[in-house]
Amino acid sequence: MALVAFSGSASSSLLPFKRISGGPKPKQWSQLFHSSSKRFTTSSKPFIVSASTGSNQGFLEIPKAETETSPHTYYNWPDKKNPRVCILGGGFGGLYTALRLESLVWPDGKKPQILLVDQSERFVFKPMLYELLSREVDTWEIAPHFSKLLANTGVQFFKDRVKLLTPSDHLGMSSPMASRCGGTVLLESGLLIEYDWLVLALGAEPKLDVVPGAAEFALPFSTLEDACRVDKKLSALERRNFGKGFLIRVAVVGCGYSGVELAATLSERLEDRGIVQAINVETTICPAAPTGSREAALKVLSARKVQLLLGYFVSCIRRVGEDDTSVIPVASASVLNIAREHNSEKYILEVQPAIKGLESRSIEADLVLWTVGSKPLLPQLEPSRNPQELPLNARGQAETDETLRVKGHPRIFALGDSSALRDSDGRLLPATAQVAFQQADFAGWNLWAAINDRPLLPFRFQNLGEMMTLGRNDAALSPSFVEGLTLEGPIGHTARKIAYLIRLPTDEHRLKVGVSWLAKSAIDSVAVLQSTLTKVLQGS
Repeated sequence: MALVAFSGSASSSLLPFKRISGGPKPKQWSQLFHSSSKRFTTSSKPFIVSASTGSNQGFLEIPKAETETSPHTYYNWPDKKNPRVCILGGGFGGLYTALRLESLVWPDGKKPQILLVDQSERFVFKPMLYELLSREVDTWEIAPHFSKLLANTGVQFFKDRVKLLTPSDHLGMSSPMASRCGGTVLLESGLLIEYDWLVLALGAEPKLDVVPGAAEFALPFSTLEDACRVDKKLSALERRNFGKGFLIRVAVVGCGYSGVELAATLSERLEDRGIVQAINVETTICPAAPTGSREAALKVLSARKVQLLLGYFVSCIRRVGEDDTSVIPVASASVLNIAREHNSEKYILEVQPAIKGLESRSIEADLVLWTVGSKPLLPQLEPSRNPQELPLNARGQAETDETLRVKGHPRIFALGDSSALRDSDGRLLPATAQVAFQQADFAGWNLWAAINDRPLLPFRFQNLGEMMTLGRNDAALSPSFVEGLTLEGPIGHTARKIAYLIRLPTDEHRLKVGVSWLAKSAIDSVAVLQSTLTKVLQGS
């Protein structure tokens, strides 16, 4: 059975626990666990929260002999009177909500106890994952440990996965039970958490099950682990092909922001040692991007000889086998033999036209990167029509009102990928870091207002513009407050880094990263100056 993993200030000396023995077992829970607890019994029907990417979808197989003697462990909040806020997910929505709550001024006896739960030990600043591939940033700069970020705060952090959620706030705000407890959260480790207020910010995961072979052979690019996996695979390919004259072939599926940023970053890294092909079902790249940003990206991709396959979709991905060597070029067959010697693989992508006038094609690749589609890591409800169910849309996002509270659940807030909030025109807000960042500020304030019986503020998204990286010294930035303006090249790159530096969590981390980036910039400038002087001296 999995164990609870604690980090940061969540040490055993600070977190008293108590074990609850025996008791009646509701039918639904007994199907998941061989033992339960009396305090865990409630009339509310539980539903499943899966934060797992594995085939078990978040369920944990617990040996019967072990669990019969190991009932669930209740988390004892340090204070018995102050409000208890549990935040599920440590991305932009979850972490920044916790930090916002910490920054507010609270009346005596009202400052909440905050518990943050995430399946990773690091916060990941996802818009800058591409810089890990270009070696512009270090891991600690964009993926600091929660324990370090929260060291000087009152926020407790648990590294764990969410398994079951049982809300009770559907009983009404005036109910005695609702005023005492908003519900419970069960973690995979067996830890049971009672909360007064809950924030759902679980994020999303790549959707790889839409095309045969994608889950087996394509690599997503969404988490720190994904970025490290791609970098490791690419480094292995670079070592394998070093000095042999064979090209590394990379296929990027999807030409939204993520696909374009990946294609630009990898084409710059590989230079003339590789070929990057980007496939998109639309007839253009980044269809939702401002015109200036899209044109800047097209110019960079063209200069780096990225092959764009627009108007195509991938129908399947398969591994190259023995039978395929007779139908691929001789040079590629030689590369295949080298790949086998180095325990590497090659893949074939079957692409079909999405518009008339195009023909089906087969694309060969050493590395396939998938950037299309995502699915929220929100509860998958058991079939029921009970009033305590969360209202979910077709994508699995919770329907919220304009204050970010889940409809029918006054003690639950949802934001980021977990929220299905619409703008004034009735369109769903995009699942971007910018939206989650702004929602976290409102969620923190509205939690303060709800706890102190003040009016809640309606969330209004302010589009500040769009940014994308296009390489080590290149980017495109289109601010919304100046129509038609696009900063590109080194200026756009610098502006983007400054904007993201400002948005990094905590003043201490911003200061450390700012000094690090400044030092790297100085070193790069000296290197460029030395290179220029060397060329001048050689020319003279």
